[in-house]
Amino acid sequence: MPGLDPSFAEWVLDEARRCGATATEVLFVSGESLEAGVRLGEIEKLKSSRERRLGIRAFVDQSSATASTAEFDREALKEFIAETVRLARLTAPDPLSGLPDPALHPHHLNDLELADNEHGIIEADRALDLARRAEKTALKLDPRIRNSEGAGFDSSRHEILFANSQGFSGGYEATSYSLGVAPIAESDGSMQQGYWYTTSRRFDRLDEPESVGRISAERALKRLGARKVKTVRAPVIFEPDRAASLIRTLAGAASGPSLYKGASFLIDRLGTQVAAPNVTIIDDGTIRGGLGSKPFDGEGLLTTRKAVVEAGVLKTYLLDSYSARKLKLQPTGNASRSVGDAPTVSPANLYLEPGRYSPEEIIRSVREGLYVTELIGFGVNTVTGDYSRGASGIWIENGELTYPVQEITIAGNLKEMFMAIEMIGNDLVWRSSTASPTIKIGEMTIAGA
Repeated sequence: MPGLDPSFAEWVLDEARRCGATATEVLFVSGESLEAGVRLGEIEKLKSSRERRLGIRAFVDQSSATASTAEFDREALKEFIAETVRLARLTAPDPLSGLPDPALHPHHLNDLELADNEHGIIEADRALDLARRAEKTALKLDPRIRNSEGAGFDSSRHEILFANSQGFSGGYEATSYSLGVAPIAESDGSMQQGYWYTTSRRFDRLDEPESVGRISAERALKRLGARKVKTVRAPVIFEPDRAASLIRTLAGAASGPSLYKGASFLIDRLGTQVAAPNVTIIDDGTIRGGLGSKPFDGEGLLTTRKAVVEAGVLKTYLLDSYSARKLKLQPTGNASRSVGDAPTVSPANLYLEPGRYSPEEIIRSVREGLYVTELIGFGVNTVTGDYSRGASGIWIENGELTYPVQEITIAGNLKEMFMAIEMIGNDLVWRSSTASPTIKIGEMTIAGA
């Protein structure tokens, strides 16, 4: 497509320079997607879209402005570029703003196999069939599955081209596919919804729709007959997807903006013990086919594999160039951006390294406690580490899952929770760019009736 031609990017950079910009970044994104949804077998959603956008960040000395457009006509772009440079002149200067050190730009980019060129966008008939198969399997599993919130299959493909006035230019293509279903179980006047999904950059690595449907129905059935429990201090086991949210919270506290704004419980904690010795958390943007992988970050710096926490010790923060300058550190290749915004910070493929215990062994280790399958709300204070969230799950008695529980709150402090991780499962599976195996925290407050 013309908008993704490197020579076109060079023309944009030259035009910004002609208008008085002292430094410029240009980002092109071109994408297409198909979203298909069914409910009770009938088509509920079928949406196909294509779009191209161009974004620039223009600097005039230490002042900058960011803007985006869907217009690719060169005459119209000249006006857009000139206006962005004018806006940059009007903004207050920031001595820490600017492009990264040019010596940090890579000379070679790795092919991370992010695009499924064999399948591309899945055609509508096939997408609808996959959604129907998943929902049908869920509805037929048990007579108590009586309704559905629907099933959906999405596929997308996008191309990225990024260039700046320091001579860096790079691009890549990526695809993604996902299938999810949400059946509803009913018994004795009680209704519970289950949900399960699969996602991958390669179509042929998705779980079978029948497997997704079966697991979603089983999760709904396990929630029927949920009870309340009395308030108690007891062990809490987080299933993998819920454990991943804890890892994501720690990464947020370790990100540059949280740190320089004073909104993190990890300020001045580099090189200190922040978690139990069995905890190692990795951020790796170089995993081939990874859901969060990319050959370079939002500023044109190489993505890498790094231990954020190693054997419980905080080894690095996650930084873009601006936050690195604020903290007098080096950027870590974790700049992230959308087309019309300045860079911020996010992890790539973030995960807790798996341990040696099966989920069943972890459950058997608990005499009385909670197995968390759902978290509600966002009661996390990243300044103090205080943690309090609504939850539901399954109550554990004498090492066995016994009955579902709901309308409870689990509470603690992240600083203590990470130090109290006693067991880590061997069941790491990637269904998101942040992943974790099952984890057991020795003790938390479980507030119920």
